[in-house]
Amino acid sequence: MSAPIRLVLVDDQALFREGLRILLSQHANLEIVAEAGNGEEAIAAARLHVPDIMLMDLRMPRLNGVEATRQIRQEMRSVRIIVLTTFEDDEEVYEALAAGATGYLLKASPSERVVEAIELTARGESFIEPSVTAKLLNHFSRLASGQPKREAPQPLAEPLSAREHDVLTHLANGRSNKEIAHELGIAEGTVKNHMTNVISKLGALDRTQAALRARELGLI
Repeated sequence: MSAPIRLVLVDDQALFREGLRILLSQHANLEIVAEAGNGEEAIAAARLHVPDIMLMDLRMPRLNGVEATRQIRQEMRSVRIIVLTTFEDDEEVYEALAAGATGYLLKASPSERVVEAIELTARGESFIEPSVTAKLLNHFSRLASGQPKREAPQPLAEPLSAREHDVLTHLANGRSNKEIAHELGIAEGTVKNHMTNVISKLGALDRTQAALRARELGLI
């Protein structure tokens, strides 16, 4: 049996941390090694425990989550950070990701999505809240529109099937796997298989990279 994923929970609301701790403690492959109530405590916990993953709130007293993320990632590159926040504000999304966060989840996310994000992040992948993916695409499209034209990207070695393209389109619109399954009338497991194929064919590391790559290629 592999070692459990070591976690630090960072949130200024003790009640939320308690609920999250109870939820995550039900999974044998997850181990909560520390908690923190602000950014300064988060940095101290990261230095003391060097966890695999930190679940980081953004809006906290003394030192916010963006700055705490930036300092932790600069000092300890092995510590991966998933932002877990109430807010879906565009600017905070970009600031957190620019600071080095490798995932972005809303506190309203279902519990299975939080666990999925932790497990994916532990494997070296990224997980961005589906509703945020579309905003990221629009943001980078706006940035790209003001940049000089780049050389056209190389076409795919293996084209997407019609169904894979359907899945990709729904992904770019911010749909979760469950929502895509409902929209297309197929099993959620089938959506996951298609998503794996899409990510592989696009040469991406995760869902968000796949959507960005597809936008570059004009597939969506």
